[in-house]
Formats: sequence, structure tokens, C-alpha cells
Amino acid sequence: MINLPASAHNPLLDKLHPYPFERLKELIAGIVPNPAFRPISLGIGEPKHPAPKLVENALLAGLQGLSSYPATAGTPALRESIAAWLHRRYGLQLDPASQLLPVNGSREALFALAQTVIDPTRPGATVVCPNPFYQIYEGAALLAGAQTAFANSDPARNFAANWDEIDTATWARTQLLYVCSPGNPTGAVMPLDEWKMLFELSDRYGFVIASDECYSEIYFRDEAPLGGLEAAAKLGRSDFRNLIAFTSLSKRSNVPGMRSGFVAGDAAIIKRFLLYRTYHGSAMSGLVQTASIAAWDDEDHVIANRAKYRAKFAQVTPLLTSHLDVALPDAGFYLWAAIPAHLHGGDDIAFALDLLAQYNVAVLPGSLLARQAHGVNPGAGRIRLALVAETPECVEAAQRIASYIQSL
Repeated sequence: MINLPASAHNPLLDKLHPYPFERLKELIAGIVPNPAFRPISLGIGEPKHPAPKLVENALLAGLQGLSSYPATAGTPALRESIAAWLHRRYGLQLDPASQLLPVNGSREALFALAQTVIDPTRPGATVVCPNPFYQIYEGAALLAGAQTAFANSDPARNFAANWDEIDTATWARTQLLYVCSPGNPTGAVMPLDEWKMLFELSDRYGFVIASDECYSEIYFRDEAPLGGLEAAAKLGRSDFRNLIAFTSLSKRSNVPGMRSGFVAGDAAIIKRFLLYRTYHGSAMSGLVQTASIAAWDDEDHVIANRAKYRAKFAQVTPLLTSHLDVALPDAGFYLWAAIPAHLHGGDDIAFALDLLAQYNVAVLPGSLLARQAHGVNPGAGRIRLALVAETPECVEAAQRIASYIQSL
């Protein structure tokens, strides 16, 4: 018998952790949910509100774009539309030609940026992430040949990441810092003084800041969340050095299937990112570009969408506050709830599995969204509730969760 060699593959793939939803799928494989209840999922953060008609109409009107290869840099019309939105939303003046790029959703861009800015030949190349975090950050770091370091969220400080947990030696090796504001899953918004501290660290150690802002248009306070580019401008950093912001239409406009967003910031990084994306084949479809212009140019549907979330959270949150340690977040569409310690010993996975079995409600265990760091897993004992469905379904889910806790 001839022993053939194993097929070649990138060994860095072996470092990837199971994605949270794949891990959860394995955990619930043997569970038969109570058939007395119809299934309700609060697990996946996928917007369920209807897509705006103006975007659907623009998609149909843009079908002629299918006959042409799109440019990686996007059309001037799309870049100008994005720049105009940044000016209306944040009061910023960006050069559409050099300081922004359309991307196929923030997820692929968050991953690709690491491949652009990380130099894996430098000893100890490190990417710093908040903890818990969007799992793409870690995967991007590992596949770029870097290692990861985590700053745990602090419930006592509105779930702000405790950047003091990152020591000087780690900062010195850091090439990229991911931040998420409003945060997934915590909903926390970074204030100006936190941005100031991170900019000072970036200047001292030379790392790039990737600011994930895809939840920026769903908020519950009177004042819209502060953005990274906005913070830089307020602090006199109008060149946005070593800063790239990521924004998406998925949550803002309820079009996750369209895969449309943009990156903006440091022109030097944008130039290198465009080069990478040209070879990577990351051009946005022409018809998606046409529909994206319609979305970025209109704010009425965004205001209406935000009002739906505000009304929904106003109904759902009070149903849970007497049973879970949970409060209205600053922004985003998640509730980040701590389960009572006497239920399943505070085990978030056991809680989620039993809730599914007894009441047919799916939630995401918080420990799956975080890593053990500095002696703790900051997601342990918590669950993430994605209030993305219409209000009646979310209210019913909250009522079932309350009934489940009372039954124990």
C-alpha cells in the first residue's frame, strides 16, 4: 500500500477556536425542546426587521450593473455618498478618494485588515481585543500569524474594557487593537477619555486601531454614540493616523444579506488596504453599490428602525429585570444579562441548555463569546439576548424566560 502524504493546508487554521454558534450547535445536539412551545431564537444577532423598500427598489434598478466588473475602490458616487453621511452623522470632512473604501460588510473587512497591517515576521506580533469580543477579531489575528491578548470588560464600569490589564511589554509587541463601540455583546459606548488614552498608546507603540462601529445607529440615549473618527477629530487628530473605522448597513438599514459597509480613516492604511483588496478580489457588486447609495442617502428609515428598537427594549427589559441582572444598554440590540448564581450554580451553558429544553427559547451563553484571560472568563454566568425579531416575539421570549426562572 502506498502511503500518500496528507493534503497540504495552512497550519494556522489549526489554531482557530470553534465559532460560538458551532459550539452551541454541538452542545444542543441531543436536546429535544418542549414541543408545547414554538421555537424562538434570541441567539443570533441577525436583524429581522423588514428591509427598506427604497433599498429593494434600488437593487432592482441597478441590475444593469451585472454586466460590468466593479472596481475595488467602488464608484465615485458611492464614496461621495458615504462621505456625505459621515459629514451629516459626525460632522467630519473626509476625502472620498483617499480616506474611505466600500467593503462587503464589516465582517470581511475586519478580518482582511489584519492581513494588511500585521507583520508576522516581527517577534511576538500581537493583536489586542476586548473580552468578550466578536470572534472574527481573534480569527483574523491568528491567521495573520499573530498572537492575541485580551482586556476583560468590567461590569462595575459599564462593561468598559480594562485596558490596564495589558502590560507594557504586551503593548510594545502590539500591532493591531480591535475595539467595538457600541460593544458586542455589552452595548457599552466608549467615551472620549477612553479614546484619548488609546490614541496615546497607539502613538507610543505604533499600533493600528480598528474601530468596529456596526451598531452605531441603534441607541437608546438622546445623544448618538461617539465614533472613533469623531473622537479623533475632537482631539485634534484630523489625519486619523493609525485609525480605521468600520461601519455597516446590516444593522442600520436591516439589510444583512446585502453585505455592504465601508472603512474610513488613515489614508496611508486605506491605500495599502486597497492594494490588498485588489488582489483579494473584494469588489462590491455594482447593483449593491447602487442600493447602498440609496441607503446611505436616506435617514428616515434609520430613525423609524431605531424607534422600533427603543419601543421593543422598553417592553422587554422590565420583564427581565426582576429575574436577571440586566439593564438597558447604551446602544446595540443585545441584552447582556447575568443569571442568578443559585440557578445551575451560575453556569450560563447549563442555563441556556435547560431553557431551550423546557421553554424552547434559544439564547447564547456568554462564556462562548469570551476567553479565559487574567484568571477569569468575563462572559461566564451571562447570556446574550439578541432582540432582533419583532416585538411580540421578543416579549413572548422574555415572558418564557421569566416563567422558566420562576419554575426553578
